[in-house]
Amino acid sequence: MKKLFLIIGAPGSGKTTDAQNIAMKNCDTIAHYSTGDLLRDEVARESELGKIIDTYISKGNLVPLEIVVNTILSALKHSPKDIVLIDGYPRSVEQMEALDSVLKKQDEVKLVSVIEVEVSEEVARDRVLGRARGSDDNSEVFKNRMNVYLEPLKAIQKFYSNINILQKINGERSIEEIVDEMESFIKSKI
Repeated sequence: MKKLFLIIGAPGSGKTTDAQNIAMKNCDTIAHYSTGDLLRDEVARESELGKIIDTYISKGNLVPLEIVVNTILSALKHSPKDIVLIDGYPRSVEQMEALDSVLKKQDEVKLVSVIEVEVSEEVARDRVLGRARGSDDNSEVFKNRMNVYLEPLKAIQKFYSNINILQKINGERSIEEIVDEMESFIKSKI
């Protein structure tokens, strides 16, 4: 059975970097995916699902929720590693509920924990605007992305707390400290 860890956090929280570092340090046992990469990989494989995804992506449209969840589940089942980290998912209550519903209907993948990398809005803003990688890294866009993240956060936290799988980690430390704590936590659960 595959063991799934979801890593959530504000824009600039470091969740992707943390997950990448843990997967690189444990390349024999842990795989890391981002949702966007999974969708693009499915298209590149030219699978039936990939062809459907491409009809949305090629027009710049959002891929429907059911397809995103099925893509994640497919990647998990086909992952060469038994421990899988996915960062940046869920981003909404609908995404959370859809994944929960799909996971309950199968026994190949178990959601072990949701790890929230906590940072203040000020720290997140400074990191995002400090890295300024593209046109979407500006103050106005950051504020919108932060609001999109924060709006469903309480409901997501409550849902995963109620089933006792939410783990919060302080993301306002060095990358090494955060990665060490997250890696130790993940290893304690496997």
